[in-house]
Amino acid sequence: MSTTPPPQALTDDTRPATTERTSDDGAFGWLRALGPRGRRAFAGAFGGYALDSYDYFTLPLSMVALSAYFGLNSGQTGLFTTVTLVVSAVGGALAGVLADRVGRVKALMVTVITYAVFTVACGFAPNYETLLVFRALQGLGFGGEWAVGAILVAEYASAKHRGRTLGAIQSSWAVGWGMAVIAYTVIFSVAGDDLAWRIMFWTGALPALLVIWLRRSVHDAPEAAAAREQSAEKGSFTAIFKPGLLRVTIFAGLLSTGVQGGYYTLATWVPTYLKSERDLSVVGTGGYLTFLISGAFIGYLTGGYLTDKLGRRRNIWLFALLSAVCILAYANIPSGANTLLLVLGFPLGFCMSAIFSGFGSYLSELYPTAVRGTGQGFTYNTGRAVGAVFPTTVGFLADSWGVGGALVFGAIGYGIAALALLGLPETRGKELA
Repeated sequence: MSTTPPPQALTDDTRPATTERTSDDGAFGWLRALGPRGRRAFAGAFGGYALDSYDYFTLPLSMVALSAYFGLNSGQTGLFTTVTLVVSAVGGALAGVLADRVGRVKALMVTVITYAVFTVACGFAPNYETLLVFRALQGLGFGGEWAVGAILVAEYASAKHRGRTLGAIQSSWAVGWGMAVIAYTVIFSVAGDDLAWRIMFWTGALPALLVIWLRRSVHDAPEAAAAREQSAEKGSFTAIFKPGLLRVTIFAGLLSTGVQGGYYTLATWVPTYLKSERDLSVVGTGGYLTFLISGAFIGYLTGGYLTDKLGRRRNIWLFALLSAVCILAYANIPSGANTLLLVLGFPLGFCMSAIFSGFGSYLSELYPTAVRGTGQGFTYNTGRAVGAVFPTTVGFLADSWGVGGALVFGAIGYGIAALALLGLPETRGKELA
């Protein structure tokens, strides 16, 4: 008589991520293809990035109140964004190395805790200098969250659907942005400006709830984790500068610089532009931003679909051109034509977000498993740091050119991104791990 034990039934937690990839047709085929564990990873990365966005936008939305409270000029307020983005490069590089050495989920929890703690601390700042320091430290967590979360999901996603899967993750930025605008509209309507900006920062404690869930429910992709553990160079920072990867690292960093320089110029200064130069009220500003954010959300989803259909490079080229055109049009709308400003907010948000949809899949595919976190964390966040020069430049030019006139500087960033693609390969359809 055979004593061989019967095979153990597969459960949601033991079934391989690939078992559901045979049923990957339809509008949500990409979600089914992730498998049970992959969907939990998707939920964790989506929530983390949405809250990352929420915490980031507490500053731009409070900028006018902060300027009045501390008596700041445009250059000083622009420095908030620059410091956040520059320090985020350090945080992103460290988080990437950490993700390769200890795992994606553990690194994700560290980044979420960091940006939440220091966002709340900003609400207690007694002066400009302290607020600047707290905002810089918030950048440590802010810089690493997206790269780590994107890699976590990319390693579960099928090659066929990776673009739209990561595009859906990217769309959570618009969700967090929308949450921040709703909070801004409510808080600044019921509280005086001197207190309202502090309350905005205090609401940044929300991500603590996500960390508890991440610890209990989300795990790294088994195949990728095994491949990473077998490599002698896992988390090696010098490996991404060796001859085989040096070209990729340089041009991916340049691509990130251009796209983020353009994006953060708009994200930082559009609320100020609407309130100070277009004379919109708090509620009016929130209404105009609703069009911008709605366009952004749909843009992320559409860009994710197109990056799978057209390829990573063509998608970025297309929306780099369209984003530059939209910036120039938005900044040159005649005074009094606020209805046109409202309408144009939708395509502006759409284009400047659709270009980001391919980033999660593209950067993940450019690097091998052992240094995927290190490479993506470094290039994406170096782009943030160097791209931070753009919103600061707008801040200093705003005193003489006006915020609307200075916004056109962001179009230069998209030109840089288009040129950077000349040095990078197409990676559509590439298998990971």
